[in-house]
Formats: sequence, structure tokens, C-alpha cells
Amino acid sequence: MNDALRTLCARLGYQFRDESLVESAMRHRSYVAENDGVESNERLEFLGDAILGWVVADLVYRAHADLHEGKLTDLRKSLVNASALAEMAEELGVGECLLLGRGEEQGSGRTKTSILSDALEAIFGAIYLDSDAQTAHRVLTTLMSARLQGAIDGLDRLDAKTRLQELASRLLSEQVHYKIDDEGPDHDKTFYATVFVGDRELGSGEGRSKKAAEQLAAEIACDVLAREHAHD
Repeated sequence: MNDALRTLCARLGYQFRDESLVESAMRHRSYVAENDGVESNERLEFLGDAILGWVVADLVYRAHADLHEGKLTDLRKSLVNASALAEMAEELGVGECLLLGRGEEQGSGRTKTSILSDALEAIFGAIYLDSDAQTAHRVLTTLMSARLQGAIDGLDRLDAKTRLQELASRLLSEQVHYKIDDEGPDHDKTFYATVFVGDRELGSGEGRSKKAAEQLAAEIACDVLAREHAHD
């Protein structure tokens, strides 16, 4: 196991008994197409997707007895969608461990949302095969619990980006756009978002993900427009 995979396992909080499983989880189909005799991570991804769905459904159900079925579904989706999983994969350092074909290697394969999210699900499948359902549940629950409150906060804000676009269109007939900056290493980035309505800067925010930073910036912009047009 190379240093990048050791770092990944440390961040996961799990050490593999069968290291070939986590190595398989890193093997994208583009790599397999150029190397005979090895299997891609797609079967592990299939398994990990099912395990992740079970763990997250159990987590949100037990943690929030006050939420109705529709809100539970929205919360689960916000935790397991490809963008959310890709962000987690970046923080864990999955991109540095991927085995890619030449085309993906030379392109943006190591930062591509679909490749990162699929590889993370494959890792979850590998953990299950290397241990058992109880251990996989524990490891994944620890990882997902750290992101649960952020997901809830995002739902509670009722998608400020959507509200801002509606306000900008209705009040000003203008479009909304965002400028994103970031700093820090790939596994520990802070994102900064500035939101513009037309050519006017109306708000800024920061967060651990692009989405979180944009939502905070949009909230501020919504407040500005609401105050300015309170009597319209």
C-alpha cells in the first residue's frame, strides 16, 4: 500500500486487512481498459451505493424523529448525491489514489465529480467486504454524522440560491452569478463565494464546500434585496 492510500485509510478511520480491496476500489474503468487481468471498481461501487443508502437512511431516521418522510428523503438525498460524495472524496484524498487510464489522467479525471463519487462508494463496498455489516455501519455512520448538521442547515435555509434567483428576476429582471475562490490543501479547503445580481455585488460567504459558501452569500443578497424592496 502506498503512502496516499495509507493517508486515505487513516482519514477513513479504517485499516484494511485485505489491502487488495481498497486498491480495487481505486481502479477506474479507464485504467482497466488499458491493463489486462484486472477488474474495475464498478462492482464495489454497486455494493457501496446500497450500503451507503442503508446507513444514511438509518442515520437520519434515528437522529431526527421530528422530521416527516418528505424532509427525511430530502436530507438523505443531500448527503448521498454525487456532488456531496465528491466533496467528501476530495477531503479524504481519494483523487490522489485513483488508478486512471491515460485519457482521464491527462484530463480532469482526478477531480471529476462522477469518478470521485463512484470511487468513494466503491471504498464503502470494500470496507463491507473486508469486515462485516456492523463495522461498515459504524465507519460510515462516523463519516456521515460529521456532515449531517451541515445538510440540515442547508435544508433549513430553503435553498437561498433559488430564492435569490426568483427575487432578482421578479424585482430587477437580472441574472445571478457567483465568483468562487478557495484556499488550503485539497483535503481541507475553505471556499469563498461572491454573488452578483447583474453587475452588482450583493453578498459573500465562506464554507467547507462551494455549495455552502454560495448559500451563505445568497442569503445575504436575499436580505439586501428584501430590505431595498420592502415597500414594492
